[in-house]
Amino acid sequence: MHRRTLLRAGTAALAAPAAFTALAGGTARAVPLPVQGVDLSSVPKAEDLGAVFRHADGTPGDPVAILAAGGANHVRLKVWVNSPDGYHGLPHILAMGQRAHAHGLRLLIDFHYSDSWADPGQQNKPAAWAGLSLPDLEQAVYNHTHEILGGLAQQGTPATMAQIGNEINGGLLWPDGASGDFDALARLLTAGSRAATDATPGIEVALHLAEGGDNPATVWWFDNAVSRGVPFDVIALSFYGYWHGTLDDLRINAIDCAARYERDIVVAETAYPFVLADSDGHPNIIADPSQLVPNFGASWEGQADWVRAVSQVLSEVPDGRGRGLYYWEPAWIATPGNGWDPYDPASGNAWENQALFDFRGRALPAATWR
Repeated sequence: MHRRTLLRAGTAALAAPAAFTALAGGTARAVPLPVQGVDLSSVPKAEDLGAVFRHADGTPGDPVAILAAGGANHVRLKVWVNSPDGYHGLPHILAMGQRAHAHGLRLLIDFHYSDSWADPGQQNKPAAWAGLSLPDLEQAVYNHTHEILGGLAQQGTPATMAQIGNEINGGLLWPDGASGDFDALARLLTAGSRAATDATPGIEVALHLAEGGDNPATVWWFDNAVSRGVPFDVIALSFYGYWHGTLDDLRINAIDCAARYERDIVVAETAYPFVLADSDGHPNIIADPSQLVPNFGASWEGQADWVRAVSQVLSEVPDGRGRGLYYWEPAWIATPGNGWDPYDPASGNAWENQALFDFRGRALPAATWR
């Protein structure tokens, strides 16, 4: 996920949304896809700090159960190596794996290979790995990946997909694994991929880039990965319409890459605001009408229409290779102590207006996939 410091990409006018199935309230229902996913990485900390999630009628409930009842069938969880707030490590991954499994949800584990956020603007080594040589970094990547996925497999809740790095357009574990030295980057990615399949035979390996509407950059990156024999099964893209181009840009990129590399495509991250206001006094990332995607308002309907529109694009990838999408952090509602900065408990939440729960914790229409 892009941090709030990144600049918003310009957006061109979009064609009006295509036909869709309407819900009773008039909002769009997403096109059914094999992957209807939700990233629930923030849930354990939110619950520990007192967050209350509710069904649409206001009845309190388990957010995992609420989203599963709405049609979500996959859960994405991020992993940090030694998180400053104590979350996103093995204990919470195992606990969330059990919760997801109890509701019939499959798991995608998102390895950041950092102690905190990893994205196109930062790919910082974990402090414990700071002085390692490249061969030792390969071993550290292997061991860390194997520990997390092996733990899930041992408790009977194996992941079905592993994401080796998060938004790694510029590489990972800088400076050693920067994309300017793709040979070194390929070694690190291969170590993670090999660990995933060793820990969980049959697991799918995804490689994840931001800028899902940028076809030339995506092709450059995957050409380099393929030419070096990096083993992977799925191309994962972030696509936020207020940063990453138009829906047509995503369509062109997804169709081209699915055919070019003979891999399935998932949108590993997307989201959209249901309102421009904030609920905690902390400025939101998307807070001004100029940031909105044309034809998609900051409303319950606009948010649901966005999920439907991205689903529609993926459904148009030939041969069923548009596997599906993950909505990023739909349960990251404003809860004191659960802000952006894991080093600072007083930091605020810049995302709550893009959650799939409103400011009272009630599930919104976009939380219903079916």
